[in-house]
Amino acid sequence: MGTKPSGSGVVSTSPRSQMKLWMVRAATSLLLWTCIVQFTTLGETWGPRLLKGWPSCHSHEEEKTAVVLESKAVLAPPLQVLPPKRVYKNNGYLVVSCNGGLNQMRAAICDMVAIARYLNVTLIVPELDKTSFWADPSEFQDIFDVDHFVTSLRDEVRILKELPPKLKKRVALGKTRSMPPVSWSDISYYHLQILPLIQKYKVLHLNRTDARLANNGLPLELQKLRCRVNFSALRFTSQIEELGQRVIRLLRQNGPFLVLHLRYEMDMLAFSGCTHGCSDEEAEELTRMRYAYPWWKEKIINSDLKRKDGLCPLTPEETALTLRALDIDPNIQIYIAAGEIYGGERRTEALAKAYPKLVRKETLLDSADLRFFQNHSSQMAALDYLVSLESDIFVPTYDGNMAKVVEGHRRYLGFKKTILLDRRLLVELIDQYYNELLSWDEFSSAVKEAHAHRFGQPTERLVIPDRPKEEDYFYANPYECLQSSKELPKVAW
Repeated sequence: MGTKPSGSGVVSTSPRSQMKLWMVRAATSLLLWTCIVQFTTLGETWGPRLLKGWPSCHSHEEEKTAVVLESKAVLAPPLQVLPPKRVYKNNGYLVVSCNGGLNQMRAAICDMVAIARYLNVTLIVPELDKTSFWADPSEFQDIFDVDHFVTSLRDEVRILKELPPKLKKRVALGKTRSMPPVSWSDISYYHLQILPLIQKYKVLHLNRTDARLANNGLPLELQKLRCRVNFSALRFTSQIEELGQRVIRLLRQNGPFLVLHLRYEMDMLAFSGCTHGCSDEEAEELTRMRYAYPWWKEKIINSDLKRKDGLCPLTPEETALTLRALDIDPNIQIYIAAGEIYGGERRTEALAKAYPKLVRKETLLDSADLRFFQNHSSQMAALDYLVSLESDIFVPTYDGNMAKVVEGHRRYLGFKKTILLDRRLLVELIDQYYNELLSWDEFSSAVKEAHAHRFGQPTERLVIPDRPKEEDYFYANPYECLQSSKELPKVAW
């Protein structure tokens, strides 16, 4: 039977039809709840993808910030574990003004840390030389990572970036003492002469720091601390380190390289009085320059005699001849670690002809890369220092401060090949070759024989009592620190 309209206008259904409708509604509800539960369970995985295009209550900038913060959290380096602070009764404050070029000041800083540790005083971050020939205005923090310097040595000595305010006033009132310490002094001098002054004045200013601590005869703990400062605490700024590594990568792309510390700049020649190979006009110019600087005490110099004694840097021409005699591969890259060569291309012509792959930081990098280093000779020298450490061969043509400090650092890095030229013998052999008293083969053989054991091999320092200037320099061969491990242990006192 079919349905009939009721008087109220509502369609009536049979009990069987109502049951079917109820079952459909129940099944639909059950299916809906099942979907909700499944969606909730998978929401963590699929929700963000499904809702990606939907409007959000936070901005896209907030999303980007969250992503950046998350990536930084993932890439953040582990926290540096600092050594525990050493607690000691402070005997006063030591202020030092370094003098000289970068590597002379570097060695001096190591000495001053060792002295401060021994005397139980507080060291103020050293002031760098701004009045020398180079007139470099760089501060300590412009060259070295000052925070690393302070914190990495806190288990040995307290180092502050500046004097406390009360002591600054004391300095301003002239209630302190300023003096140069005696050169090449042993540690007893500092204990007996310097410490009482620090205790009396509270602040002592050492206004010269070059070679003020002996090479030998010091406690082993002091020698190892000098090494620790040099090889670990004195780290260059990140800007210098990064640019230095870029130069090294550019060189490595083209194979092995030799660093030539060609010490033939105008100031070196004027100071030393070495004019071999220079014209009469150039010799006169160098002499005028020497007389212009009152702190260069030696004025009258016999260039020929000094050269024969091995006290002059090799000329670029002599250097080219020496490298050829040592059978240095003519195809090797040679990086010149030096300032402007006196005489320019005219003087480097023979070297460039023998070794055409001559490069410098100025030729490897864009001028924009070096714009912040211009007129900052110590920062430029820091770049050369980093490249010199990483070279396959290091050849200094003069035993200045950079040559000596790099030599010692390369020994510490595993006795990397460093050719230590015997200049006195070389100029004698070169003159004999030029005068046709030796054939090329005889000359080359004699040069190789003379340098067979001058490649930076392990050896003890030459000690000459009462003649420290003539003995081996501590920083050129710090053999007390040359261990198989590159990490120096904490100094035991």
